[in-house]
Amino acid sequence: MSTTTPIAASAAPDGERLWHGQPRAVWAVLFACVVAFMGIGLVDPILPIIADGLHATDSQVQLLFTSYFLVIGVSNLFAGFVSTRIGPKYTLLLGLGLVVVCSAAAGASSSVATVVAFRAGWGLGIALFVSTSMSIIIGSARGGVSRAVILFESALGIGIASGPLVGGLLGGVSWRAPFFGVAVLMGIAFLSITSQVRPTPPPPVRERISIADPLKALSHRGLLAGSIVALFYNFGFFTLLAYTPLPLGLGVHQLGIVFFGWGLLVALGAIVLAPRLSRRFPPLTLLALVMALIGADLLVIGLGIHSTGVMIAAIVASGLVLGTGNALLSTILLNVSHTGASVAASATNFVRFVGGAIAPFLAGKLSEQVSIGAPLYVAAGVITVGSLLALAWRGLLGEAGPRTLTDQDEEHALAVERELVNA
Repeated sequence: MSTTTPIAASAAPDGERLWHGQPRAVWAVLFACVVAFMGIGLVDPILPIIADGLHATDSQVQLLFTSYFLVIGVSNLFAGFVSTRIGPKYTLLLGLGLVVVCSAAAGASSSVATVVAFRAGWGLGIALFVSTSMSIIIGSARGGVSRAVILFESALGIGIASGPLVGGLLGGVSWRAPFFGVAVLMGIAFLSITSQVRPTPPPPVRERISIADPLKALSHRGLLAGSIVALFYNFGFFTLLAYTPLPLGLGVHQLGIVFFGWGLLVALGAIVLAPRLSRRFPPLTLLALVMALIGADLLVIGLGIHSTGVMIAAIVASGLVLGTGNALLSTILLNVSHTGASVAASATNFVRFVGGAIAPFLAGKLSEQVSIGAPLYVAAGVITVGSLLALAWRGLLGEAGPRTLTDQDEEHALAVERELVNA
């Protein structure tokens, strides 16, 4: 799930200035961000024990990811509609409330179908939360836009990395414990935001986003081409994230450690490696190379499916490449757009998440009906095709590059970041 923004790419704020003296509202939202992004990899370590505990097949368990990603994709069509009518704070609280209710209900469920349904509701809450969290950080953080974005990205990285670790630790007690744990943490975040974040009025009627706006934006050929490339990218990403815990054959704590290492490298790739590489190479060419490397990594995992050591090494190493790809893809998609950043992001996220959501379920079916390595081979082929499309559509996508935030254009950057509240 890519949320990295191009403006942050060139920022290198001093650590003390970045963290020192931030208002309580910023810390409240950052804590909620960490817990929210835990959900991306939280269920990875507990997939095998969910399958055993609920007597579910691989494809049924994979619906935990498919429902989650599918709802996030569809929700992008109306997240902007909601947030521009009730305001950022109440959209944020609505999203957090849904996560609390749905995660607790999933933990109390007795069938895989019920868990899948509540996981979908969890996805809706996350979509609403992400659509507003950055705007509140931008409006409250001290030190300028670039530092606010780095704060957001830091919370994203900590959440992605800690999700599998928390899932593994709590999963050792019961497969239900991670769901209840998230509900408790999100409940704390809900209360904290209620007391620390001030409400702001919704924008004027003329600035409100309609449900149709993201779909209309896809009439732009460049944005549509970029969305399709992102769909192919997400197919490979989601297959690796959702399917590989099943054939690894590790215990819940071991899976938590493996995907904790993976998450750390995802954060490192997005925050450190992508900005440095983008200053030396054209981002579109770099993205095509990154996608080819992910395809090669998936192929290695498939070929080494019966070697735990090979699989672990390839999975962990993929985190660095995926994190880099997330940041590059966000930059390219936002720069190719002819419309506002929030509408463009909603449009591309709708295509890439709805289309990519089929990957986990298809992986389960392929493993049941073809072979245990088949999902990896298919994903490797799909993302490699996406890499070729990125090069073939160079004229449509252009050689987009990350914007560098300077003192002169900070006011303009602030306006862009405010548009990103629905990304």
